[in-house]
Amino acid sequence: MTSLLPTGKQINLQLGWPSPSLFPSAELNAGANSVLTDFNTASASLIYGPNRGYVPLRKELARWLGSQYHNDPQAIDEGRVCIAGGASQNLANTLLRFTDPTYTRCIWMVEPTYFLACPVFEDCGFIGKLRGVPEDNEGIDLDFLRAALVEAEADFAKNGGPGTPGLKTPANGYEKIFKHVIYVVPTFSNPSGKTMSLQHRYDLVRLAIEYDALIISDDVYDFLSWPEDKGVILNGARLSLPPRLVDINRKVDPDSKWGNAMSNGSFSKIVAPGTRVSWAEGTPAFATFLANTGSTSSGGNPAHLASTLIEKMLSSGALEAHIQNKLIPCYSARYYAMVDAIREYLEPLGVLITTGKPYSTIVLAAGGFFLLITLPKGLPPTPVLAKISVEQHELKFAYGKMFEVKGDSGSKRRSELGFGSTIRLCWAFHEENIIVEGIKRMRDILIECKEKV
Repeated sequence: MTSLLPTGKQINLQLGWPSPSLFPSAELNAGANSVLTDFNTASASLIYGPNRGYVPLRKELARWLGSQYHNDPQAIDEGRVCIAGGASQNLANTLLRFTDPTYTRCIWMVEPTYFLACPVFEDCGFIGKLRGVPEDNEGIDLDFLRAALVEAEADFAKNGGPGTPGLKTPANGYEKIFKHVIYVVPTFSNPSGKTMSLQHRYDLVRLAIEYDALIISDDVYDFLSWPEDKGVILNGARLSLPPRLVDINRKVDPDSKWGNAMSNGSFSKIVAPGTRVSWAEGTPAFATFLANTGSTSSGGNPAHLASTLIEKMLSSGALEAHIQNKLIPCYSARYYAMVDAIREYLEPLGVLITTGKPYSTIVLAAGGFFLLITLPKGLPPTPVLAKISVEQHELKFAYGKMFEVKGDSGSKRRSELGFGSTIRLCWAFHEENIIVEGIKRMRDILIECKEKV
């Protein structure tokens, strides 16, 4: 992974990584000193961890999530939370526990999609079963998804699909296997940066309940938000967070044992990815079964030692201070620098920043790590532009074709007709002056390519 880091004069606006200069090394070191200098706490942190995760972290995390999403530290019971070794590992474990490739019909992915999720699904047996769902201005085209679900059910029945799971049965210890999986990044989506509307969130949950689908919601950017307009002063107030799909699921179907939505959260974007600490939230039954994946039952919780350090950050208030006083001021400044540079150097060339319908009209919010721009006509295909950019201008960016849902011919066709002409830009890694220089290089590339055409 370190080979992805920019070298020399290269500017990498593709790299969706947090900036190492922002890692809370001192806070983690303080936690390590507290944990590892006492025999009892050191022993507890260095032994095999409980499957559901370090208990003090689960308790502290539940309180923190309750405060963040509900303004009530008691709103989320710790029984709904389990700790995992990163959002990507958590995604794989969720598939291992709650899907069966002989029975689960399809994996539905909002497109343009987070392309690195595709191999996770394929590793878990779903090669050829990934399907794209177009993203509309409110985050997901629900009419398309409903029609596709109806068609998938009809095809499954027509082709003699089994009425019950063929491998993962209750007799084998698998009480719940879902017919479908819906993968979304509903808040500050990767790659588009869009935030799903409240109505679409409710309608998506109801659709998942109707079709026995599990929504896996990557909620990894929720805590990184700021006003879209840099002239808006909040005077210490914070932007309210949209309700997660897992919260809506609990509200509309409170008696469900397994639920139809899981929140996949992570400390990678708000602490550091090397800690490999994440969490899942669902019903108590869901969280318990997920935590008892075979590899975890054998080796203990994979994030145990790092969990003890992050618990110290949470309980001391250091994490909240880090987010509010360091991450948000820094990332918002980089975001504003990127947007201003795009408006100055790229918009005159016909480039558009792709945005959806604002989640709230009270204070327009920006956040996450990414924004998407749409290129004008009359340019080479984006893969060609990307090659020219790297080889001749030392600028790297992610482009539309990368965001196709792998193996889905419909997604490929929609890419060719639409989102294939987009470019994803990340403001998180580089400082403002480097970001602006990257946008200037992109301007030069577009001008050169237009002249050649």
